[in-house]
Amino acid sequence: MIPSRRLLAAAITLAACVGIAGCASPVALEPAPEANSPECAEVTVRLPGDLGGQARRWTDAQATGAWGDPATILLTCGVTPPGPTTLPCETRNGVDWIIDDAEAPQYRFTTFGRVPAVEVYLDSEKVASADVIETLSAIADLLPTDGSACTERPADEG
Repeated sequence: MIPSRRLLAAAITLAACVGIAGCASPVALEPAPEANSPECAEVTVRLPGDLGGQARRWTDAQATGAWGDPATILLTCGVTPPGPTTLPCETRNGVDWIIDDAEAPQYRFTTFGRVPAVEVYLDSEKVASADVIETLSAIADLLPTDGSACTERPADEG
């Protein structure tokens, strides 16, 4: 009877694991240089459970977030703020974002004029980048500004 109880206990544990979190392993990410800043802590505690229709997943690095299985959205807070660039820059909800499409359809969005900066890497074939950045802008707006801003703004963002 003892082996049956162990088998039953293992089955219950497995069912609970699958039901709660799918037993997915954490997404492996590297923490950014300023990941331990209090500002990044303020950002990461506010990250949504669902983003762009993707469920949040655990990560193994401080001040990071991931959504989707496989991960289609990755966020890292504490990256070095970018300097002047020729890459496009757009404002969403009062937050400026530099857009790097060098790996399209994967895009890298980095806050501009925020210290520390937030970087978001996403697969635009799986999620609507505008919706994701719109949602994350409300959180990134918590970061202090350094006075830098996009030099070209759409007429409705001016």
